[in-house]
Amino acid sequence: MQARIGELALLLGGELIGDSGVEVSRIGTLESAAPDTIAFLANPRYQSQLAASRAGCVIVGPAMREAAAARGAAIVCADPYLAHARLTQWWVARERGARAAGGIHPSAVVEAGALVDPAAAVGALAFVGRGARIEAGAVIGAQAHVGAGAYVGERTRLEPRAVLGEGCRIGARGIVHSGAVIGADGFGFADNQGEWVKIEQLGAVRIGDDVEIGANTCIDRGALDDTVIEDGVKLDNLVQIGHNVHVGAHSAFAGCVGVAGSAKIGRHCTAGGGAIILGHLELADHVHITAATVVTHSIRRPGQYSGLFPIDDNASWEKNAATLKQLHSLRERLRALEKKAS
Repeated sequence: MQARIGELALLLGGELIGDSGVEVSRIGTLESAAPDTIAFLANPRYQSQLAASRAGCVIVGPAMREAAAARGAAIVCADPYLAHARLTQWWVARERGARAAGGIHPSAVVEAGALVDPAAAVGALAFVGRGARIEAGAVIGAQAHVGAGAYVGERTRLEPRAVLGEGCRIGARGIVHSGAVIGADGFGFADNQGEWVKIEQLGAVRIGDDVEIGANTCIDRGALDDTVIEDGVKLDNLVQIGHNVHVGAHSAFAGCVGVAGSAKIGRHCTAGGGAIILGHLELADHVHITAATVVTHSIRRPGQYSGLFPIDDNASWEKNAATLKQLHSLRERLRALEKKAS
């Protein structure tokens, strides 16, 4: 695919420097770029790569305008990283549009009572259960599963082998990557004299618009009420969302985050890789949890929160860990000394 940089400047709302007729056929990095590449520079730390780059065009911010102009064609945007993101979306949409073909593959199984829009695509060996609805422009990938009564919104993609369980819903323009399971049973059991008795999970999962769900991520259905993922949420690979969790709009969780059942996460929250949020807790809007932190209590105020024990060489770590175990007794001794001194 080829595009003229004049067209791209109009698309991105940026200032074009150079010949508008220059054509590019790929998006790449400054370092690996060839003359047919459009690249971007958002971080000043990589400015040294700019002059040496062979890119046919570079997207830069206003601060880099002169440096970019000195080497050749450029598009100057207020936020070059955001411009890069929008360019990738436009590029992929054009490529997919050229390949897209609606319709149901002959090997797919669509049960009676399912409604598949003629402009939707159902891939090879996919399954669509009775009463399910697939809206226009949606793509159900090869071997993907849409359960009975489930709903897939306009232009949402279920990649190959993704699962949307019975009665679960996902809105428009979503992406569910391969291996993700939406609507598995939540982890609910009652103790009967040392034996576990299953509690049937009677809720579903409701997902809003513009949500992306990473590969092998699991979102459990609710026990009674639904698990809810609001608009614009982004979940990385291998994220676990427990039953009856509510994740507010435009929150984002990195890989291996785990959220236990009935936690309520606010809007515009983030969690770094490997973070854990215990069950039944509440996080306010704009709470940011750093990687590997374990959240053990509700957080009512916006801000960044961490709970890490710093890495060290093993011998030093063991000494520090042993000291931590003594903190309570040291505190009591200090209190006793303060009381005696007063």
